[in-house]
Amino acid sequence: MSEREVEALAAASTFMIVAALVGLAATVFMIIVYWKIFSKAGYSGAMSLLMLVPIANIVALCILAFGEWPIHRELHHRRQQASAHPQFPQYPVQPPY
Repeated sequence: MSEREVEALAAASTFMIVAALVGLAATVFMIIVYWKIFSKAGYSGAMSLLMLVPIANIVALCILAFGEWPIHRELHHRRQQASAHPQFPQYPVQPPY
């Protein structure tokens, strides 16, 4: 091997290592971001790992976009409970004198 070929091989391998590290960092960042999104929506944060599976990522995004989030279900349930049982006592209205 000539010196020029060795330099080209070293440059190519360095580029591949840097590209792999950048790709790994981007993947970890994506998982963290989706973990927060799923957690805030009321789902398990582990659903963010579905974003790594080719067809499951589309299904997971459709669940986020079109499904009723557990956090909204809980909020709706609590609002129904609050309206069924008023917080403040209801006093009878006195007729004016």
